[in-house]
Amino acid sequence: MTDAALAAHLAETAGQILLAVRGATVFSPQALGKAGDQTANQFLVQAIRHARPDDGLLSEEMSCDGERLTKRRTWIIDPVDGTREYGEARHDWAVHVALAIDGVAAIGAVALPDAGLVLRSDQPAAVPPPASPLRMLVSRTRPAPEAVAVAERLGATLVPMGSAGAKAMAVVQGEADIYLHSGGQFELDSAAPVAVAAAFGLHCSRIDGSPLRYNQEDVYLPDLLICQKELAGEVLALVREINAR
Repeated sequence: MTDAALAAHLAETAGQILLAVRGATVFSPQALGKAGDQTANQFLVQAIRHARPDDGLLSEEMSCDGERLTKRRTWIIDPVDGTREYGEARHDWAVHVALAIDGVAAIGAVALPDAGLVLRSDQPAAVPPPASPLRMLVSRTRPAPEAVAVAERLGATLVPMGSAGAKAMAVVQGEADIYLHSGGQFELDSAAPVAVAAAFGLHCSRIDGSPLRYNQEDVYLPDLLICQKELAGEVLALVREINAR
């Protein structure tokens, strides 16, 4: 099985496990989120270690001993991206499985289990052109100030949504046009979405335009821009202007 096929298979299977856990429990939303995270993480970790024993592994739900830093290839997984949304039985959560090679999110799959979808880097498709007015994705609980300011300058409509993976895949599917985030994320939040979005021909970078680097010692990767390439220059310029004030 290729790396891309493995990523997609694992993301889809973990999503099915999570739906089963959610359907079989009577936990509170917070307890359900924790149970889902732990169950899906155990499956993904064991499956990757069995299928790719020589690769590094980084997961939100396990401690890091630093061994991954010695590897050219490291799997980066987020068993439940959007734990709150999952626990609340919303649809805007995702499962992330990515493979970083030499610091680049090269291969990835993002499962949207409630939609029955898995978007994968080895099966790209054409992304619909931007809408008018533009649609900008923001966190449904804590919209990034830069995103709100850029949306005002562009005359864009704000689209609140849950997990990073769900937001990124909304751009991939043409349901929104710009995903601009600042203020706190980690490699696990963006590795798989970036691998998929880049394969679909979208612009992916930090909000200062610099490249996104993965499998770093410090996994804090606080900001992200995913959008159509023709929009990237204007969005990045607006961010620089706003931040210069």
